[in-house]
Amino acid sequence: MYMTDLLSCVSDSCTHAARARALTHGGTPPSRCSARRLSSISTPTSRRTTSTGARAPSSSSSSTSAPTSPSPSSPAASKTYPKLVGLTKLSPFKNPKAPVFPRLAQGKTHDEMAVTWTSGYDVGEAYPFVEWGMVTSGSGGGNPARTPAGTLTFNRGSMCGAPARTIGWRDPGFIHTAFMRGLWPNKEYFYKVGHELPDGTVVWGKPYTFRAPPTPGQSSLQRVIVFGDMGKAERDGSNEYANYQPGSLNTTDALVKDLDNFDMVFHIGDLPYANGYISQWDQFTAQVAPISARKPYMIASGNHERDWPNTGGFFDVEDSGGECGVLAETMYYYPAENRANFWYKVDYGMFRFCVADSEHDWREGTPQYKFIEECLSTVDRKHQPWLVFAAHRVLGYSSNKWYAEQGSFEEPKGRESLQKLWQRHRVDLAIFGHVHNYERTCPLYQNQCVSNERSRYSGTMNGTIFVVAGGGGSHLNGYTSAVPKWSVFRDRDYGFTKLTAFNHSSLLFEYKRSSDGEVYDNFTIHRDYRDVLGCVHDSCFPTTLAT
Repeated sequence: MYMTDLLSCVSDSCTHAARARALTHGGTPPSRCSARRLSSISTPTSRRTTSTGARAPSSSSSSTSAPTSPSPSSPAASKTYPKLVGLTKLSPFKNPKAPVFPRLAQGKTHDEMAVTWTSGYDVGEAYPFVEWGMVTSGSGGGNPARTPAGTLTFNRGSMCGAPARTIGWRDPGFIHTAFMRGLWPNKEYFYKVGHELPDGTVVWGKPYTFRAPPTPGQSSLQRVIVFGDMGKAERDGSNEYANYQPGSLNTTDALVKDLDNFDMVFHIGDLPYANGYISQWDQFTAQVAPISARKPYMIASGNHERDWPNTGGFFDVEDSGGECGVLAETMYYYPAENRANFWYKVDYGMFRFCVADSEHDWREGTPQYKFIEECLSTVDRKHQPWLVFAAHRVLGYSSNKWYAEQGSFEEPKGRESLQKLWQRHRVDLAIFGHVHNYERTCPLYQNQCVSNERSRYSGTMNGTIFVVAGGGGSHLNGYTSAVPKWSVFRDRDYGFTKLTAFNHSSLLFEYKRSSDGEVYDNFTIHRDYRDVLGCVHDSCFPTTLAT
């Protein structure tokens, strides 16, 4: 039995999905011919190779006949094909199985940090672990502890379709995750991952440090980066999948440069845009490793990670290239109760983040709606005043061109079930990706601005501010020519957002362009706990006349 067999829709087991096949603009590029299919574009069709390396016969010849060169008069003969001009010396890896690309993530509790990494070692070959300890003054490090890691992998049969299970397949090696628990808040820790061989020697990864998260409610300076849709690109300037993610290196470099000035990252969907070409995940994890090895790198599920027909998702489209969520769910750790359900909460000091999965049904009556309601309703706002909702697709508001053409200014069926929850629980910010630009709204409820203020909010917030932060690096999208009244700021450029909580009463929001790291939009919120409790439309607590 393969993964596709487990996920296939059968009678009485299908989710009540929207099946919005034609409504996934911003998904897979129009051309289905991948620039990665080098074997099929660098040689004539009659001599192309299969994913196993064998030559595939042309459609006009039998399986036993030898391939022939095109005649001078044939169309193929007029094409120019790459020619071998030279060979470099072999550059072997010292150890191709060595552990690489560590990826931190906050665990299910504030005093737990997970580290995930990739290696070529199965557990039968070498034992994976992380060695870690608190950084102490003077010596640099105390007595290290060793924590064993779990090991996962997947095979071609885990993929749901092509190209992931055909020409895009590549053995991923092994993915290891270990947990460092009992961390002291805000203390600095050192760590390095390793594999102990049968003879007792250890193959080590590089050493790194990180700072433990604050306790929920702790008042200290807390800074969080949020963006979506970054992808990866080539450092040598060569073409990357039709130049689909031209801004990704700018965003990566801007964050690496500013590494000491933020504490956590939320990448809310569309990570490498691998689209079924498995090796692209290694390229992406290598690109962001300078960030993810030092800061918790939390992710959300996007259409390019999850969507594939008949696999239980909300959108029956092919945007994942057959990955159907397997890569994202295995390559990164996130503190979900069920890794196949990509929704979870994170308590980080004065913040609570409720991360939803826009590729599964979020409407009222679904398991995800129950999670969202519980996440929003269980936060203690006197200690964690800053409540943030995040998802990949725009479940709120966007004046992106294709949404405007549909007349919805949102993902179809996006906010209808959720806006009362956001209002009832006084969500401060809802941040989305999917649309490749930046946009911020006024505080909104039911399509109406509930404040005329644009940059300095104070007192009771009568609605939620919606942000599109999908300009992480992929090709940019345009807007409708008519600017809606609720749209406060729009920028068609690459960038990311930053939230800074100074204390329980003051929050700063900034949007920065990746090209120069400068702030192009910002606002502040100043309020007290009584303002959070204040009665606003559709969120007033019932009262009694009894005394």
